[in-house]
Amino acid sequence: MYGGIEAGGTKFVCAVGTGPGDLLLSGPIPTTTPRETMKQVMAFFAPHRPRAVGIGSFGPVNLAAGRIARTTPKVAWRGYALRRAVEQALGVPVVLDTDVNAAAWGEHIFGGAPDPFLYVTAGTGIGGGGVVNGQLLHGKLHPEMGHLLLRRAAGDTFPGLCPAHQDCLEGMASGLAVAARRKTGEQHFVAEYLALGLLSLSYAYSPLRIILGGGVMKTPGLRAQVRNRMRELNAGYAPLPAITGPRLGDCSGVLGALALAHLLAGNG
Repeated sequence: MYGGIEAGGTKFVCAVGTGPGDLLLSGPIPTTTPRETMKQVMAFFAPHRPRAVGIGSFGPVNLAAGRIARTTPKVAWRGYALRRAVEQALGVPVVLDTDVNAAAWGEHIFGGAPDPFLYVTAGTGIGGGGVVNGQLLHGKLHPEMGHLLLRRAAGDTFPGLCPAHQDCLEGMASGLAVAARRKTGEQHFVAEYLALGLLSLSYAYSPLRIILGGGVMKTPGLRAQVRNRMRELNAGYAPLPAITGPRLGDCSGVLGALALAHLLAGNG
């Protein structure tokens, strides 16, 4: 048995099992303060004895140190040593990655996503991860695809909500931006920015597929709008990847965290 934690900006979801066939999930645990949230996380794991635990966390994340980065907009979590907290509480090895990299790994291992591919989530924020040559994307930090700086759509006066860049992709098309845009009736710009962002990622990585998930993508027809607008913007320049939803649905992240625990324990 392995453990998985999807540490999202709005809620945590925990699981034990070996894969989709025997997955035992927690209910949603609100992301409030580390003390409050982690108390509930540990209560879920208390009756179980996982061999290892994988965590896919909101970011930015200091992967080397196993901490939430001090640049995260979630002030209470800045610098929080998430990996060590779980290691000490459960006494098992723990691996930490971003929530979107975990979701990508879940889609690759359990959902059959082809290599290379990208996973982009449009939820409270926007993030991206991916698998290239059988490996998750890492570098000096980790991918920050939601902070692409894009050209502004004609007629769009929305200032953007990103505290770092204001009108980057996340600032213009995240769940928070969508909610703010409802007041001005400018939701139609969301598909434009998502299409611009995915087209830029397509040119940069040339993936076979981009999986587009997250709460924003539950808007009826939005994925098709993004796909069609990408095609228009591309103007026949290059072959485009398939744009799909996550095959694992809302469980991509927590199943990916579980699969990372498999890897950590040496079971592939």
